[in-house]
Amino acid sequence: MTNFQKQIYYSEKYCDEKYEYRHVVLPKEIAKLVPKNKLMTESEWRGIGVQQSQGWIHYMKHAPEPHILLFRRSLPPV
Repeated sequence: MTNFQKQIYYSEKYCDEKYEYRHVVLPKEIAKLVPKNKLMTESEWRGIGVQQSQGWIHYMKHAPEPHILLFRRSLPPV
């Protein structure tokens, strides 16, 4: 694990009735690797050092702060 990977911040998880969410804050050095014109696939975000369990989808960009990645995954059926 690189020093930059150690600086990645993972939020607590939060939910609505359909999804579980979390946001990930990248250090500037890693944020430079985020594609500007598209959302990342799981292999792409893992490739820049983001580590989380399977099933998370990079679903939105926070335009004013492109170093913040927004993820969600479906909640299991009740």
